[in-house]
Amino acid sequence: MRRTVTATTESFPIAGTFTISRGAKTTAEVVTCTIGASGRIGRGECVPYARYGESVAGVMAAIEAMRSAIEDGIGREDLALTMPAGAARNAIDCALWDLEAKLSGVPTSQVVNAAAPQKLVTAYTLSLGEPEAMRRQAADNAWRPLLKVKVGTPDDAARIRAVRVGAPQSAIILDANEGWTAENLAHHFALCAAARIALVEQPLPAGNDSALRDHARTVPVCADESVHRTEDVAKLADRYDAINIKLDKAGGLTEALALRAAAQAHGLKIMVGCMVGTSLGMAPAVLLAQGADFVDLDGPLLLARDREPGLRYEGSDVYPPDAALWG
Repeated sequence: MRRTVTATTESFPIAGTFTISRGAKTTAEVVTCTIGASGRIGRGECVPYARYGESVAGVMAAIEAMRSAIEDGIGREDLALTMPAGAARNAIDCALWDLEAKLSGVPTSQVVNAAAPQKLVTAYTLSLGEPEAMRRQAADNAWRPLLKVKVGTPDDAARIRAVRVGAPQSAIILDANEGWTAENLAHHFALCAAARIALVEQPLPAGNDSALRDHARTVPVCADESVHRTEDVAKLADRYDAINIKLDKAGGLTEALALRAAAQAHGLKIMVGCMVGTSLGMAPAVLLAQGADFVDLDGPLLLARDREPGLRYEGSDVYPPDAALWG
């Protein structure tokens, strides 16, 4: 069965500006891989991330380099042996999942989930800013049950207090994006405990997070930039309480499912997260996130416009994808 392959780039405007400790952006630049066979097509979306040395041009080139293998029928397992984990492999892997579902008539949800997928409560992300601006963001979204707040400066005390004042009842995840240090870790952990923070994500730089092993963690700590592949989990289990699985890091749903199983085997909590992308990128992650402890799949909520058709969002609830979108 000969296949066809296309890769396209698209730009989706962000509603306002999305700011983290490493910078700000106003658009989501995505790459979509489309694989066709026997009159059906499967699609997968990825978001190249500069933090991992990726670019739109580089991802497009990586997909093009796999053209012959994809056309000749490479499977998802062999794909994982051929390409490194990352955005390009994610786009191809998710397109293959989607194509398999379209050809077989069996929804991906039936393959990856033990029960019918349910709606999930997703976090909603607040950008890094000055404390008063972050308080206003939190107050505007205080009706949401779960907020994810970007921090990561040398002293986030005022920001942590401000968002808790703004959203006194919401559960809050703090994402430091590698912005804290071993020296200010105890200071920030104490603030987090006082502010009833539910989870702290990646406080220290990846590769320089051994201090977490010896620190009293007064709040649960989640690995993000430190974890990409299944083999990372065993090395991190002594310093983290949870891992954030993102399809673009793992290189697709295939590896992400294995990563989830490995984390559970080590007693780690599961967070399923995303880059800022469209509903096409979130759809497979919604299936991965069934039963997760924390869900952060708000990418489309941060955009000025999404794909049509997209995922169904009602407030902070996100519903499983329809076949017309993916899977």
